Amino acid sequence: MDDRNTARRTAAVARASLRAAAGVAVLGAFASGCMTSKVDETRQVASSIKANESIVLLKKPQLEGVGTEEVFLDCIQERLGGQLVHPEQGQSGRASTAKIPFKIYGEQEFTDALFPWFEPSTAPANAAGLRVLLQRPGVTERLQQIGVRYVVWLDGNTKKTDGGGSVACAASPGGAGCIGVGWWEKESGYVASVWDMQTATEIGQVSTDVTGTSVLIGAIAPIPIITPVRRKACDRLSEQLRSFLAGDDLALSTDVAATGAASGGAGGPP
Repeated sequence: MDDRNTARRTAAVARASLRAAAGVAVLGAFASGCMTSKVDETRQVASSIKANESIVLLKKPQLEGVGTEEVFLDCIQERLGGQLVHPEQGQSGRASTAKIPFKIYGEQEFTDALFPWFEPSTAPANAAGLRVLLQRPGVTERLQQIGVRYVVWLDGNTKKTDGGGSVACAASPGGAGCIGVGWWEKESGYVASVWDMQTATEIGQVSTDVTGTSVLIGAIAPIPIITPVRRKACDRLSEQLRSFLAGDDLALSTDVAATGAASGGAGGPP
């Protein structure tokens, strides 16, 4: 009798495992397809970074609420394509593979070099504040000394926006298992504002917004299917920011204008 009971339990576990695997496959496909993203770019000044110029990425100071995560700033630094002048532990300082071999100055080294003007309580909040800062004795000279041309302010975060369902787990003499489905939706919204420290102007912004749904399946053991919205936001923002800094949109506009002028000249009177 014990052998038959054991066999029945084994068969039941096997059937449950198959159903769980099928459910994971279906929900995994569903979750992976439930991620949307968009990128926007606004340029105010026709300016692009030159070879061997430096930028610094800083988290925009927050008086209230949650600011940009350090892990996101590190991700942008790694994937932007420039050479890290002050790589942190675990980061690579390898040379840039981007079209423009710019440099990325370390944020802590930058705030130390410009102390106290870029501390959270004293950092300029807009271009007008930046112009006032650059008029202070020694600030411009210090920027020239460390070679930083652009400051990129990162603002935004990743947050949970919705969720539902539940997963219950229990143990019994016949075994243990979980049942149910839980889900949650997260949104990653970030804005990168680029300031030119030589002209005291904001040259533009790049933003990204990524929304995705993750699932936790109760099938024998809890099985999470995570949609990496923050990683996707990092990929999209770093790619667009690199293009913005390099002035790819300016080059495209120049090419279009040149093509239009050539076409107009060809069709005009001799």
